[in-house]
Amino acid sequence: MRKRTVVIGLLGTTLDRGRGPGRWESWRPTVAVCQQDDLLIDRFELLHPQSFTTLAETVRDDIRHVSPETDVRLIADSTSDAWDFEDVYGNLHDYARASRFDTEAEDYLVHITTGTHVAQICLFLLTESRHIPARLLQTSPPGGMRGTGPGTFRIIDLDLSKYDRIATRFARDELDERSLLTSGIQTRSRAFNELVEQLDKVAVRSPAPILLLGPTGAGKSLLARRLYELKATRRLVKGPFVEVNCATVRGDAAMSALFGHVKGAFTGAVRDRPGLLLSANNGVLFLDEIGELGLDEQAMLLRALEEKRFLPLGGDREASSDFQLIAGTNRDLSAAVREGRFRDDLLARINLWTFHLPALRERREDIEPNIVYELEQFRRRTGTAVTFSKEAREQFVAFATSDRARWPGNFRDLNAVITRLATLAPAGRITVEQVRAEVSHLSTAWHGKRRIHERGLVDAVLSADAVSQLDRFDRVQLEDVLSVCRTSSSLSAAGRALFDRSRERKKIANDADRLRKYLARFGLEWTALKEHLRETTESLETSTTPH
Repeated sequence: MRKRTVVIGLLGTTLDRGRGPGRWESWRPTVAVCQQDDLLIDRFELLHPQSFTTLAETVRDDIRHVSPETDVRLIADSTSDAWDFEDVYGNLHDYARASRFDTEAEDYLVHITTGTHVAQICLFLLTESRHIPARLLQTSPPGGMRGTGPGTFRIIDLDLSKYDRIATRFARDELDERSLLTSGIQTRSRAFNELVEQLDKVAVRSPAPILLLGPTGAGKSLLARRLYELKATRRLVKGPFVEVNCATVRGDAAMSALFGHVKGAFTGAVRDRPGLLLSANNGVLFLDEIGELGLDEQAMLLRALEEKRFLPLGGDREASSDFQLIAGTNRDLSAAVREGRFRDDLLARINLWTFHLPALRERREDIEPNIVYELEQFRRRTGTAVTFSKEAREQFVAFATSDRARWPGNFRDLNAVITRLATLAPAGRITVEQVRAEVSHLSTAWHGKRRIHERGLVDAVLSADAVSQLDRFDRVQLEDVLSVCRTSSSLSAAGRALFDRSRERKKIANDADRLRKYLARFGLEWTALKEHLRETTESLETSTTPH
């Protein structure tokens, strides 16, 4: 059974005009729709301004004359200003919401030729968003308005995938965007490519904070900058990219760096400072190592994210900044929340879009294309093109992708290795001898960590000078404390294990605080200590793996 064809259109208060017999000699788009030999219109819903009811009735009568089978329904539109976008869209939206579309029985076409440009745009938006489940109908006059007859029509389906050239261009644009996010590297890791694909969508569709997780050197900073460049290409941001490593600022310095200060706020504040949040207005702020921020800075950052306002240090007048936040960390922020070092409300605010960047050893298939990338970056920096000999390349890739290569510094390690090899390459060609020497150097460096571990955890976490100052009693005690810390999931858990007897005699358990103060005596802080102990353990596991 044939579906009924329904046209929804706006009265053309200029093009649809005409009086007397002479009106039939002019091309009138609304009437012309119903004069097409191969387009049978069952119903025409004609929206018109209330002040043009007479013209609408004339057009209705003329449609009945040329197409008696077409049921014309006049719908008065209360829009007061046809060029007011908000007014026009609101009234057309109300019409769409009130209409009972029956897509099983009827096929809908939206006539896009008549009406003001504002009305045409609004109809397009409502059709594209499926508020009106239709295709677009475009009519054209005969002979450029000079000919006679109904002219031509064209039906446009907004499913752009049906248009080969458009679909191809969109696909190419998407590939270009993903290539931007991967720095042009032909990544082979399926999991990483899926992550990039999702990041691409989030970057262009959402202004909400993005959280990048991953170990040091996994590429969080570079990816954050690429995300900004993608948004700038799409004209989604107008301001700059502002980056700060939160581990490098503490206390008042952090407050001042992030939120600015006024003159006289503290000793040395000889002039006003705008701060990085204000500098990032209308742009992107990348806070690397966000887990290192103090609780006071976290509270102010949360307010800045939610209200776009904050108070500079020492000031009494609020500043305003609208920026998108990208945060990076190699810490477990959920554990930090449990330990009281990170605000749970801030984590909830920045945890909407979270992406975990894998370590280099988890992307072994991407090591070879990254070698190509690093050599190209070396050429751009130095102006010198360097390549591997075939045998040297095979030997280096075999080592780099093997279990022997742990890459604790991830891509930073790989960058350093390629820089060393390229700098020392005779005549711009990396040799087998160079590769063997570099592999030996890396093995010594990584195995050296194991030897430190075998001497004891104290030697692994303290400098040689600090170790030399320890009494034997303190060293033995600290060694035991560190062994407990290494196997404990949190500061509180380690405290409970270490003070399991004395805590029973206390009314208020403060195990975590006691342990924190103990570690501070040796200049140790829980989060950094855990990371150091984790890397030491990994080095031990690497060295004991059969080669």
